[in-house]
Amino acid sequence: MSKTSQVDMLNGTLADKMVKFALPLAASSVLQQLFNAADLAVVGRFASSQAMAAVGSNSSVISLILNLFIGLSVGANVLVANLIGKGQKEKINEAVHSIITIGFISGVIMIALGTLVAPRILTLMGAPEEVMSLATLYLRIYFWAMPALMVYNFGSSILRSKGDSKRPLIAMSTAGVINVVLNLIFVIGFKLHVIGVALATVISNMISAGVILWILMHEEESFRLSLHHLGINMDNLTTILKVGLPAGLQGIIFSLSNIVIQSSINSFGADAIAGSTAAQNFEFMVYCVINAFSQTAVTFTSQNFSAGKYDRCRKVFTLSMAIGLCAGAIVGAVFALSRNTVIRLFTTDPAVIQFAVTRMLVVCLLDWMTGLYEISGGCLRGMGRSMTPAMLTVVGSCGVRLLWVWTVVAAFHEFHILLMVYPVSWLITGGMVLFAYFTARKRLFHDFG
Repeated sequence: MSKTSQVDMLNGTLADKMVKFALPLAASSVLQQLFNAADLAVVGRFASSQAMAAVGSNSSVISLILNLFIGLSVGANVLVANLIGKGQKEKINEAVHSIITIGFISGVIMIALGTLVAPRILTLMGAPEEVMSLATLYLRIYFWAMPALMVYNFGSSILRSKGDSKRPLIAMSTAGVINVVLNLIFVIGFKLHVIGVALATVISNMISAGVILWILMHEEESFRLSLHHLGINMDNLTTILKVGLPAGLQGIIFSLSNIVIQSSINSFGADAIAGSTAAQNFEFMVYCVINAFSQTAVTFTSQNFSAGKYDRCRKVFTLSMAIGLCAGAIVGAVFALSRNTVIRLFTTDPAVIQFAVTRMLVVCLLDWMTGLYEISGGCLRGMGRSMTPAMLTVVGSCGVRLLWVWTVVAAFHEFHILLMVYPVSWLITGGMVLFAYFTARKRLFHDFG
C-alpha cells in the first residue's frame, strides 16, 4: 500500500500523526451522519412530518442492535494493532480473514434481529400510532443493509489498525454521494417516502462494503484478503470478544437507556419526535469528532502498549483528550449559534423547530463532554481493559439516565428538563472513567516496566 495512506504510530512525533489519523475518521463519521441527515431532510421536506418522525423514531432501536456488533469491530481493531505492535506479521493475514468473516455473519444475524425484534421494541417505546406502520416498514427494509454495513466497519477496522484512515473515508464518501442521489430519485421522483430512503441506504452500504473488500483484496501480502480463505480462527475470535464484547454490551445498555429517553420524548408527540430527530443530527456530528479521537486513542495506545512504549501511551491520552475536547466544543458551539438556520434544512414547521432548537441549546452545545469518558475509555481498551469503561458507563451514565427519567422527569414533565439528563450523565460518567484510567495506568505501567 502507499506509505501516504498509513501512519507510523510507534516512532516519531505524535500530535501531528494523531490529527492526521483522526481527521479522516471524523470526516468519515460526519459524512455518514450527513447522509443519514439527508434521509431525514428529504422525507421531511418532500414527504411529511409523519414520515420524518417514522425514520427518527427508529434511531434508538437501530442503535440498540447495531452497537453490539460495532463494539466487536473495536475488538478487531485492537487485535490487529496488537499484532503490529508485537511485530507478529505472520499472524495478521489469518486475523484479517477471521475479522471479515465475523463481520459478515454479524450482519446476517442483524437482519433476523431487525425483522423480528425491532418492531416489537417500537411498540414498547410507545411510538405514536400515526407513524407506526411507516416506522416498521422502514426498519424491515433498512436492516437488509446490515451485512454490508458490518463488512464495511470490520474491514475499516483492519485498515485503521495500521494507521490507514483515509481509504475508509473514500469508500464512505463514494457510497454517501450515491445515497443522497438515490434519496432524491426515490422520494421526489418515485414518491416512495420511507421506502425510498431505506432502499437508498441498502444500496449505498453495499457499495461502501464493495470498495473496502476491493481495497483489502489488493493489499500487501500480510493484509491481503482472499475470499477463498474466509473462516474464523478461534484464538482471534476470543481476542475480539474479550475487547469488543464489553464495548458492544456497553453500547446496548447505553441504547436501552436512550430508548427510555426516546419513550419520554414520544410522550410529547410527533412534533417533539421530529424536532428531536432533526437536532440529533448535529449532536451526532459533534460526537463524530469526539469518537474519532477515541478511536485514535484506542489504536495508538494499543500499538504502543503492545510495544512497551508507555511514555508514548501517556502522551496519546493527553493529546487525544486535549485536542478532541477542544474540537468537539468548537463544532458544538458553531451548530448551537447557527441553530435557527441549520434546523430549517430539515423542516419549516414552527412547532418542530421549537423542539429542535431547545434540544440544540441543552444537548448539542455540551456534547463535547462525552469525550471525558469516550477518550479515556478508548485508552483503557487500547491497554486491553475493555470491561472497566463498559461497567462504569453502565453505572454512571445509564443508571443516572434511568433514575432521572423515573424521578425528575416524572415530577416535572417538561421537554428541557428531560434533555438535561444528557449533560448530567456525561459529567458523572466522565469523572468515573477518568479515575479508572489513571488508576489502571499507574498499576499497568508499573507492572510491565
